[in-house]
Amino acid sequence: MYTKKLKRLHNLILRLKNARILVIGDVMLDRFIWGTVSRISPEAPVPVVWAKSESFMPGGASNVANNICALGAKAYMCGMIGDDEAGRTVVAELSKNGISSEGMLVDASRPTIQKTRIIAHHQQVVRIDRESDGLLKSKDITRVLSYAKAKIKDIDAIIIEDYGKGLIVPRLIKELIILAKRHKKIITVDPKKEYFKDYSGVTVIKPNRKEAEDASGIKIKDKSSLNKAGKKLLRLFKAEAVLVTLGEDGMALFERKKDCVCIPTVAQEVYDVSGAGDTVIGIFTLAKVAGAKMSEAAHIANIAAGVVVGKIGIGACTASELKSHLNHVKSSVIRRGEIASNISKEKNYCSHDSILKDRRKND
Repeated sequence: MYTKKLKRLHNLILRLKNARILVIGDVMLDRFIWGTVSRISPEAPVPVVWAKSESFMPGGASNVANNICALGAKAYMCGMIGDDEAGRTVVAELSKNGISSEGMLVDASRPTIQKTRIIAHHQQVVRIDRESDGLLKSKDITRVLSYAKAKIKDIDAIIIEDYGKGLIVPRLIKELIILAKRHKKIITVDPKKEYFKDYSGVTVIKPNRKEAEDASGIKIKDKSSLNKAGKKLLRLFKAEAVLVTLGEDGMALFERKKDCVCIPTVAQEVYDVSGAGDTVIGIFTLAKVAGAKMSEAAHIANIAAGVVVGKIGIGACTASELKSHLNHVKSSVIRRGEIASNISKEKNYCSHDSILKDRRKND
């Protein structure tokens, strides 16, 4: 039985490359300055970092697109950048990774969002942010919707990635949901609490623990409160499923008329949690397009997140890494008839601070 389930997951992973996904959300440039520390500054009690190299990666919603393309699938990116060097770097990095940026909007009045991380001896020393979070203008909302309508027949799913930086607004959310439903496309959301009520009707929504608590009004502290919160979120969002990421406690999947399924984390070593939430929503959506059940999609996304947090910097999981890690997952994680354990049969529920917690609340 276990071998049969494992084979099915491998077959699903092979089909991920056939998916075509439109990602709409807040685009950022992740900049990394890599160096070493050998002394403390005489000017202040801070380390002096000797910079040795610098690198760039697509961040925010464009990291979701990056995760999709890393598995061989096709991603179309729609977001906002400034008329600046950082914006041009984002487009160049997307192009380098085979990601279409024809849907990118350029606004000379606002800078491209940048997050600069100073890394020394595999540790993040400090992060410097440059951004503008003004709301998307009406004419730009129309441009985003026009691009989505032009692409809708060429794609299998839409991902809305909301970092709360101004691109995702109620009108855009509602019209994207209507568009996806009209064309029978999957639409998934990585939400921000400001617009919880507007996400009603999506296929799947992926809040983290804090977002799930804010949306449901229920403090998640044990399996009973988690179950109540999840069921309430299903009613609130009128979604087919709600996937709550719980950090080191893994994930909890809620579907209509089904028991909650808990998926334990499979991360072996955690070096950097940056971008883990992007990986989950991207890979979960890919798996659904490939024909996975909700629990299978959550399990595959969970393994991919476990790979990513083992990398320093914003990273993505490749198909070979995904298959390799799947082979090493203990059978106990995949048993219980479907993929994971039913929460009603759990003996314990951990409520430690998250190591995979989506840090977007502070981004």
